[in-house]
Amino acid sequence: AGCFWLLFCSGNAASSGSDRPKLSEHKIKTRRERKESRVSAHAHHATSTRGDLANPNQLRDKTATKLEQNKRLNRREKKEVARAEMATYKDLRRKGVDEISNTPEAAMLRNYRLRNKKKKGLIRKKETSLAQILFPGVSPEEYMPGEQVWVYADLVESKKTQVPYEFYDLPGCPLPVETEGRKRKRMRKNLGSRLQGHDMKPAPFDIYTKSDRPCTPMCMVRLEGKKLRWLRKLVERQYRVQLQLDSLPVLMRSKELNYAVRGYPVGFRAPQTGGNAGKSKKADLFLYNHLKFAITYREDPDQFTGIRITGFDVHPVSIAHDIPEKGTVTAGTQLDTCQGMNVENDPAKYLSLSYETGNSVSVVYSYDVQWIENDLEWADRWDVYLVGAPDDDIHYYSIVNSLMIVLFMTGAIATIM
Repeated sequence: AGCFWLLFCSGNAASSGSDRPKLSEHKIKTRRERKESRVSAHAHHATSTRGDLANPNQLRDKTATKLEQNKRLNRREKKEVARAEMATYKDLRRKGVDEISNTPEAAMLRNYRLRNKKKKGLIRKKETSLAQILFPGVSPEEYMPGEQVWVYADLVESKKTQVPYEFYDLPGCPLPVETEGRKRKRMRKNLGSRLQGHDMKPAPFDIYTKSDRPCTPMCMVRLEGKKLRWLRKLVERQYRVQLQLDSLPVLMRSKELNYAVRGYPVGFRAPQTGGNAGKSKKADLFLYNHLKFAITYREDPDQFTGIRITGFDVHPVSIAHDIPEKGTVTAGTQLDTCQGMNVENDPAKYLSLSYETGNSVSVVYSYDVQWIENDLEWADRWDVYLVGAPDDDIHYYSIVNSLMIVLFMTGAIATIM
């Protein structure tokens, strides 16, 4: 009886299926073309960075042909491409090509270094941008020419001590006074940080989109007594100032050393040479009081309106500015030592934090801004932060240490109970 019932049901299903209207050949063809286009687009995206560094002369003809046609490689061919890419990478590094600048060669080396980190998925990992992995759902911000952009002051912290300070705790320029309308506009731009609980305050810099600003003085501060001694301790403990622009931390780069680090130091200690070696160390600390900002951006009218910020660099300078006779400094004050974009580090003009009984140091803070256009994609602007600073990698020893402490405390509590 069960077999007859199954046959009866399958016959009805077949008859009902035959009564359905068939799809036209045009619809079937359209669906097939859509499926093929999706597959080809996915294949192109997944292999867009594979084999970029491989020299065709180091590959077999069959492997090189597959790479050109974006075909799937077998395991042996993948190892062959990996060896060729590694050889090209080492050759470029020996020639002095860095990984932190905005040149096409540096971007190619960064993509090679971060290829494994630019994959998401558990079984079949797909290549994607680093921004989609670190900040999923975050959309780029477009700025119109002449629009004001805000630099936000984050913490002042050091790896030598666990005590952070606020930016405006330092003896520097005061918090800028804002009108209610300007404050609401700024807070709308910084809504993401407010939702995350970050109470970052605007830094005292006036920056406008695609508007270079020559050396501009901000204020003058007189350091003496406790303030001078405290600032010297911050320099000795290697405190760094953290700033943000368009959610990008400020970055210090060194092409010669192939190194990039977040934030800039409060000051530095000059090495003692010649007859100064072994003498008093009270006069060998210097303060960075001028900041040279370099903001890189990308402009593509075919894809979006305005510009997208792709980099935020700083080069700190220590310079003993001329002290005006009036004793006050504003943005309109003319100083002979603050002209154009030519303010650079000069050992003869370093601003010393020498401390003697009863003396004081007058500090004039200043900055300049330069906007630089490049072709770096907005989704790839975070690559240099992982390549340039090896200290930002995950500290597996700290993770294992924390897990061992948790297991030990769990066992101790279980034994007591």
